[in-house]
Amino acid sequence: MAIKVLVIDDSALMRSVLSEVINSAPDLEVVGTAPDPIAAREMIKTLNPDVLTLDIEMPKMDGLDFLARLMRLRPMPVVMISSLTRRGSEATLQALELGAVDFVPKPRLDSSAGIEACRVEICDKVRGAFGARPRVPVVSSPSPKPLLREPPGQVGSALGSVSERALQERLVLIGASTGGTEAIKEVLCSMPEHMPAILMVQHMPEMFTASFAKRLDGLCRLRVKEAEHGERVVPGTAYLAPGHSHLSVRRVAGGYQCELAQSEPVNRHRPAVDVLFQSAATQVGANGVGVILTGMGKDGAQGLLAMRQAGAWTIGQDQESCVVYGMPREAAAIGALDDVAPLREVGLRVLNRLRMTEKRGIKA
Repeated sequence: MAIKVLVIDDSALMRSVLSEVINSAPDLEVVGTAPDPIAAREMIKTLNPDVLTLDIEMPKMDGLDFLARLMRLRPMPVVMISSLTRRGSEATLQALELGAVDFVPKPRLDSSAGIEACRVEICDKVRGAFGARPRVPVVSSPSPKPLLREPPGQVGSALGSVSERALQERLVLIGASTGGTEAIKEVLCSMPEHMPAILMVQHMPEMFTASFAKRLDGLCRLRVKEAEHGERVVPGTAYLAPGHSHLSVRRVAGGYQCELAQSEPVNRHRPAVDVLFQSAATQVGANGVGVILTGMGKDGAQGLLAMRQAGAWTIGQDQESCVVYGMPREAAAIGALDDVAPLREVGLRVLNRLRMTEKRGIKA
């Protein structure tokens, strides 16, 4: 049977375009369209769709308000249709916090080429949402960024005392896709301020990575920023790949630096997790810690295997806590993982590993 989709958008033209795009896939079927959340509420009861696509700015009820109520009363897979603006990206991140599975940028309606360009992505995101585990949001209060900083070289109670050399030589590499914004947030919020640097790839467009990095920076003890080409990697900072470029790491005198490249997509993604992980395998070796989180597809699996073969320690998020158990499953299937853990434990296990390797010494 085809996956049943309900399209919710206040634009009649957008509803028509999304319906045509989704219905073009033999395994997908738009069973209804709604101009606002009030109409959608009744259609959900009668049509029982498998997946919703949801606009944010709509009449009668804001899309975010509707999503919050939906996830509280009838959790189901939702794909947000987002505008490529700063305001749209911030609202989309809020929607993901509220329980939306994924998002796609609104198709450009000024040409058939613009619509064709997003056809595959929209259909893939709907399929991924159908196979996802709906996440009922839990209201939590992450530890705020402290006003008083810890002494240099001290890595919180979870790690104890860590040398300056270890801070410079160790790196944590994280890759994620569908469901990854919340997963990365949970991992980073569990980290102390003074620890080895973190480099991250999350599949999302350019405007969204800027907003995502800014949002994380306000929540975490670590400094979080978009990576810049050629910048020095420093401890206590998490670097997020910008949506327009692959991120890799390069060893330089006394540490590492970020490298960005607008080369061809890898695994249909730019940035791609495999690009970051493969660079870590050659440049960081046994001083790396690789983390693969929730996501659709296989991006990152081969790179993580290369890291493990180079002596790095690797961990994947477990199936039960993943929104989509794709990328960690692929990594596990090829023997790329040293450990598997529920999301709530991933950060702690990374910290424990860093503590253990500090006792054993740094790999040359």
